[in-house]
Amino acid sequence: SLEALRAMRRVEIAAGFECSGNRRPLQGLSGNARWTGVSLRTVLDQAGVKDTAREFVFFGADHGKEDVEFRTQKYEVDQQFGRSLSREKAMSAEPMLAYALNGEPLTKHQGSPLRLLVPGWYGVANVKWLSHIHLQEDQYLGKYQARWYRTLRGEMIDGEVRWKESAVTHMQLKSFIARVSKDGGRHKVLGVILNDGTPIKSVEVKVDDGPWQPATIDPATNSKYSWKLFTYAWTGATPGEHTLVSRVTDVTGAVQPTAEALETKKTFLEDNSQHPRKVMIS
Repeated sequence: SLEALRAMRRVEIAAGFECSGNRRPLQGLSGNARWTGVSLRTVLDQAGVKDTAREFVFFGADHGKEDVEFRTQKYEVDQQFGRSLSREKAMSAEPMLAYALNGEPLTKHQGSPLRLLVPGWYGVANVKWLSHIHLQEDQYLGKYQARWYRTLRGEMIDGEVRWKESAVTHMQLKSFIARVSKDGGRHKVLGVILNDGTPIKSVEVKVDDGPWQPATIDPATNSKYSWKLFTYAWTGATPGEHTLVSRVTDVTGAVQPTAEALETKKTFLEDNSQHPRKVMIS
């Protein structure tokens, strides 16, 4: 019961995530908050997990009748929303069962009374209205796991393009400029970084065709899984239209790609490309 979960040792984490369908020019469908709940591993340990359990499936209460196609046949089934985690991920320290957001019980829109939270992963993994956790040996092949949330991209292998399909899981390294405001005799550029929790090495801003310039990450927002806010002091801005863009690099050397670098990615999910923003200075 929810009361039993609340009686377990409480954990809190600041975490932000976005919909994997976010893409230029819109950057909505995202949020950042302090979540309260209980560690998933704590619940699984109390329930007892057999050695044969390899796939951990999380079902939401939302469901509906749909046609499932198999070759030339269609079958009407009542299908629940479901997503799965591997044993290694489910039994790690990060995933939690959340029942509060910023100190208040979850609303219906936020997944009340209980939702899964997988810090550093896209929104689809954070199953709302969690009603059932099922452990199994075989790979879970539900609609929202095996068919809908997949990324298709071409990779050059031995001189030929090979098409690779991958599951949408952890967030790809991304930054974008959210606001430009007047600050005395200069302008303040405010931006946001989203990623999977890998430490950030640097974030930079470029104005028009100028060089990349270092921006500053706000230390108050630089926790592992939260949004990271950054600022850049723009001096000498001339009247007229300007184009600003940001890029972020993590400690592994991964750099936020350009739109051109993602041209071999055919599905619109996981678009983490650099996003130029146009501003008018009066």
